[in-house]
Amino acid sequence: MLRQMCWLSKSSGDDEKILHLQTTPGLPWRPYTAFPQFSVPDYRIPRGSKGWATYQKLLKAGWTLVPSARGSEFAPTSYAESTVQSS
Repeated sequence: MLRQMCWLSKSSGDDEKILHLQTTPGLPWRPYTAFPQFSVPDYRIPRGSKGWATYQKLLKAGWTLVPSARGSEFAPTSYAESTVQSS
């Protein structure tokens, strides 16, 4: 199983980044909350990073952090666009 993490924007044009995970090569990144088996509750810090507690847990477990620029190449929106075949 692939074990990668990346900080990506919640939506296009949004500056706030949250932790995204990828467990299968070629599939789009998904928010950490989509993986209840890996995520832990967020810290109760106003305006704190969403996914920071999960990031710390997974980093200790040997997951790899992928740079945001590289991860955004395979973000869900670009993944969907890249699978559309032109006629």
